[in-house]
This record gives sequence, C-alpha cells and structure tokens, in this order.
Amino acid sequence: MFKILARQPFWVNLLAALFVFFLLIFLFLKSLGWLTSHGSYLKVPAVKGKNVDEAVKLLEDRGFEVVIQDSVYFDSIPKFTVIKQLPDPDATVKANRTVFLTINRALPPSIDMPKLEGLSFKFAVNMLERNHLRLGDTSYRADFMKGSVLEQQYNGARIAAGTPVPWGSKVELVIGAGLQDQRILVPDLLGMNFDAAKEILKEKGINLAATIFLPGITDSANAFIYKQNPEKMDEDKNLIYIQPGQTMDLWLSPTPPNLDSLRNNNPDKNVPNNF
Repeated sequence: MFKILARQPFWVNLLAALFVFFLLIFLFLKSLGWLTSHGSYLKVPAVKGKNVDEAVKLLEDRGFEVVIQDSVYFDSIPKFTVIKQLPDPDATVKANRTVFLTINRALPPSIDMPKLEGLSFKFAVNMLERNHLRLGDTSYRADFMKGSVLEQQYNGARIAAGTPVPWGSKVELVIGAGLQDQRILVPDLLGMNFDAAKEILKEKGINLAATIFLPGITDSANAFIYKQNPEKMDEDKNLIYIQPGQTMDLWLSPTPPNLDSLRNNNPDKNVPNNF
C-alpha cells in the first residue's frame, strides 16, 4: 500500500490526506452530536403534586435524570409530595437534562420555642403563628399584668424559650387576669421551707417576685424563709391585706430561723452569725 502511495504524484497524496482529515472531522462532529443528543429536545412533564416515587419514574421514563434537591414541610400536604420542580412543567429542554425536585418531608422539623412570657396575648399568638406553632388551651391567673402572658406551657409543663418542639405543636398560655376586687390577709411564711411557701402563694394567687438567698444554700427547695415583704403585720401590729395577683419577695437561709425573733419584727437578728 505504501509503495502505491509512493508512486502517486505529491498533489494526489496531499488531496487524499486532506480528504481523510476532513472525513475524520466530519465523523467526529456527527458522533459528538449523537453522544450529546444535539438537536434532541424534550418537554418536561408536570410532576408537582405527585408522590415522589411516581414523579421519578415518570421523569426517568421520559429520559430525564432526577435529583431530590431539597425538602420542606407543610402539615396540610401529604408527605413525600413534590412541592416544586426545576425546570418548570412544559419547559422544552435538551434530552438527558436533570430535573431537580423539592419534596414535602415525612417528619416535621423542630422549632425553637419563642419567648412569649411578658408579651401581650395578641402579640404572643402572632409570634406562635410566625414560628409554625399553634395556640392550645388558655387559662387566667390573677396578676397585675392584665392581658400579658405569665407562663408558656407545653404538654402541661412550663417550657423555656429556646427549647426544641415539633413543628405545629400546641402551646398553652397562662394569661394575667388583673387584680381581683377582693382582699386577703398576707400569709405568714416565716420559718417555712421554700417549696411549702410557694404552694401557699400559689393557692392564694400571690405571685412570687424577688427571691434572695443567703450564702451556703445548696438545696433551694429546703431553704427556710426568714424574711418576707410584705410582712404579715405592720409596725402597729395591724394585719396587712393584699390582693390576689400582687407580688411577694422572700429571703431564704440554709438553717431554720428563730421564730420568736422574727415575730418581734427583727428578722435580721435571726440570720446565722456566720452570714
């Protein structure tokens, strides 16, 4: 074969080489178009609202690649439903194009409990809605902060702001009802432990305000009340009245106080010497 080519004039060999070169380029371009499906276009089917398994099968049967790009959560939509697709339905795209799907997740995400205590009831409800939470039962307690949230509760127990709760959870609120038009005697809490004093305050509708602890207290529940404000009697030994919803301050020590000293309105004399 090489002998035959060697006998041909140079220009014949040159033309033959050019022909082969351009033939290879032509075949390469043709094969490249075939490999990349050049000039082949498909219409994207609508899969929004379909179950993800059904949507993936439909798209793959039409020649598309499928990628689950993201997931969101809506409690009003069945789980694993396609929420969004990209490209959009009926878009004309090249074959083998990837379709990205956003689906409705199966489990609700966690929400950080917002701080509602101290807010007005209306603003607290708005805050719940913005955080994808719902208002549960509401109850009222005598308090001078009328119309404000006194406690936020989840499953019947007080819950701190920032605690994770499931999306859509019900949050119960305790609302201030204002001061009641009645008077009760200030309870005598001197000498009681802290837990017992709190129970009495709760029964009478009196709110605990400041709590002052002496050094050395390791268990606040078993600390002892050695001073309270307001006191049971004034300087003239007259009983003092209070309204439900008002507040009381308590001072606590690690050891039981001398009640005789306290009854003489000299609570500071009963504070242990080492304090």
